[in-house]
Amino acid sequence: KSRFSEQQIIGMIKEQEAGVPTAEVCRKHGISSATFYKYKAKFGGMSVSDAQKLRALELENSHLKRLLAEAVLDNAVLKDLATKNFSRPTLSAARSSK
Repeated sequence: KSRFSEQQIIGMIKEQEAGVPTAEVCRKHGISSATFYKYKAKFGGMSVSDAQKLRALELENSHLKRLLAEAVLDNAVLKDLATKNFSRPTLSAARSSK
């Protein structure tokens, strides 16, 4: 989880785009240049509302992936149960196994 909100990250990017050197922006906010460029790759050119929509979509996507994984697992269990024979052994089968 990022310690910065989307609004703060976009603010950092806008600072750098306004002419403040990247190293100074990073130093001011206590982040590495690699982190800054990662933020810029993800949020560059976005408005705050766009970034918030992206975050909401990412959360929804992860929730849907979890639901799909659960459904696939349930389906596999049901298929496995359907292939097993749950009938009780008959008396003659039990005697012949002795």
